Amino acid sequence: MNPLHKTALSMLDLVSLREGGTVAQALATALRTAQHAEALGFTRYWVAEHHNMASIASSATAVLVGYLAGGTQHIRVGSGGIMLPNHAPLVVAEAFGTLAELYPNRIDLGLGRAPGTDRLTMQALRRDRVETEQDFPRDVTELQHLLGPVQPGQRIVAMPGAGTEVPIWLLGSSLFSAQLAAERGLPYAFASHFAPRMMLAAIDLYRRLFKPSKVLSQPYVVIGVPLIAAPSDDEAEFLASSTYQRVLGILTGDRRPLQPPVKHFMQQLHPQERAAINDFLGAAVIGGPDKVRAGLTTLAQQTQADEFMLVCDIFDPTLRLQSLDIAAQALVF
Repeated sequence: MNPLHKTALSMLDLVSLREGGTVAQALATALRTAQHAEALGFTRYWVAEHHNMASIASSATAVLVGYLAGGTQHIRVGSGGIMLPNHAPLVVAEAFGTLAELYPNRIDLGLGRAPGTDRLTMQALRRDRVETEQDFPRDVTELQHLLGPVQPGQRIVAMPGAGTEVPIWLLGSSLFSAQLAAERGLPYAFASHFAPRMMLAAIDLYRRLFKPSKVLSQPYVVIGVPLIAAPSDDEAEFLASSTYQRVLGILTGDRRPLQPPVKHFMQQLHPQERAAINDFLGAAVIGGPDKVRAGLTTLAQQTQADEFMLVCDIFDPTLRLQSLDIAAQALVF
């Protein structure tokens, strides 16, 4: 049996600005993509919190979740994730509680503990707060409490938020969140779209330590998968050069809007640069339909993931939709 038949498809959108484009166009492209993903039967559509980046327009994540949920019908929409150290749990509970009331049974709250930005911007977001390792687990507990039923004598109530029990996901690229998700019996999403090195170790730890909870009886794993699919392997490799340029910019601190594809881009680089890009994209699936099916099948066999969260950075928005079509078809056969 094809292991892909058991794997759900979803999408993580960084809402990239494209070279020569505007923020308004990036937001409109995100909505169009969410609508297309919904039509293809994708399970969920998440957006990521990043700040002070010229190439990404998803900083006001809760606002964007509302925009996307309002423009779709039934696909789940959420954060992948809210960087919880940047926010008071009460503020997050009220924002996502409001979304849950507006779009019942459609909102996900993915939580991360990374800053999602540079140190100076992190300080601007957090003011005088100094984070410790104990803060994230404590903030998750507080958020679960605020989104749960109001308890007798509870003095601080998220309104809206209380009683909505918005599903909480823990996100991570290391073993820390894997262990916490296992202890709390929460679903776990691993950030293998940019940090694949510890993917298998984190998934194994999560499954081994998992304790059933009222929200989840058994482990549930999502992995991030960079995807560039096209009618042929050569075209996919050409389109992937936009992603290669983006990754190189991240690694060198030269962040720009998403660039048009460039022929033979990787061949022009120093071997160390190519190696760094390939390491960053270790979980990527790039190619024509057959190669995409084979790549997704291999990932499914390696990880037994319940869900693939695709990250698809293609310069031409129409070709991006085509890429999602090819991925969806890979799960059919």
